[in-house]
Amino acid sequence: MNRNFIKVLLVAASSALLISACDKAKISGVVTDAPDSEIIVNLLDANKLQAVDTIKTDGRGRFSCKVDVTKGNPEFFYLNRAGVKIASVIVDAGDRVSVVADTLGNFEAKGTETVELHSQAEKDYRAFSNEMMDISDRIDANPDSLIILSKEMTQTYIQYYRSRVRFLMENSHSMAVIPVFYQKAGSLPVFAQDTDAIHFKNVCDSLETCYPDSRYVKALRAEADRRMSQLSIVTQLSNANPVGFPDIVLPDIKAEKQRLSDVQAKVVMLHFWTNAVPEQRRFNLEVLKPIYQKYYPKGLEIYQVALDADKSGWASTVKSQNLPWINVCDIAAGNSRVASLYNVTQIPTTFLISDGELVGTKVTDVQGLVNLLDSLLK
Repeated sequence: MNRNFIKVLLVAASSALLISACDKAKISGVVTDAPDSEIIVNLLDANKLQAVDTIKTDGRGRFSCKVDVTKGNPEFFYLNRAGVKIASVIVDAGDRVSVVADTLGNFEAKGTETVELHSQAEKDYRAFSNEMMDISDRIDANPDSLIILSKEMTQTYIQYYRSRVRFLMENSHSMAVIPVFYQKAGSLPVFAQDTDAIHFKNVCDSLETCYPDSRYVKALRAEADRRMSQLSIVTQLSNANPVGFPDIVLPDIKAEKQRLSDVQAKVVMLHFWTNAVPEQRRFNLEVLKPIYQKYYPKGLEIYQVALDADKSGWASTVKSQNLPWINVCDIAAGNSRVASLYNVTQIPTTFLISDGELVGTKVTDVQGLVNLLDSLLK
């Protein structure tokens, strides 16, 4: 076979692949009450709309346009008239989509399974939003019915939420589920519960098998990861042992995190100080060490928080003074969050925690501290 002929065949094959990879999709239809009107075709780009075309309806409200779509990466397009969304569709390369809409945002789209799923989801959402708005209007008109109508509103939301969870589970491989995650009930997200993170993750896992390069799926993954992280924090907090004081977690001189609530002692002395003041360094040796030696055998532990930006200077003092208790440092110093939790306005400041509860008696001087320890560690 002639080599030039083979080259022609290869070029033709490559061209065909390029054409099929980046193709056109056609969106056509009618806006029933908008003859001779201007329609803006917007592409959803992350969280904003980008106008890609402006078309006009004819005297009967009919319109038609073609949009660029990369094969295998469906895009979301929104049709707007006079600043109002009248329809939205999800199209892939080569799709032929037909839309029947009005100027109030009611529409129905046909063409592919994804298009029709999205169209139905949008129709369900409009019905839910209208029902919630109707209940709200009835509350405004008759404030005395607040309790009864609030229950009706709650029930309406619960029913819709459950229906959306079913929709996600039944269509987890369809791009039509993505907008559902961002729907709102008034100003609040429909999916506002911490455990909804699991729905985000599961759907993302499914969608990534079909659309690994989709920017919409990647954006959903970022939101899923954020929500899963938040869920992890909430779970840890709910499983944590309750304590009667604000907890603190700060690094010691070995850079190991030390948690205040983990300290196992009958009485914990929480002492805020700074290494930058010589008198407070002397306080360690002249006051705290003797107190620690006397009361440690009786059940005392000290959790000492240095508010120092100079971490190396603090660590050097702890080592040179051979301080035997728990020493941690907050390099935020004057901007310390943990100090603000305890409303520390000056240092040194001392608190006592007895049997897991913050002692209400304020420590103002050394003798008062000793008297308090005597009463708590009998």
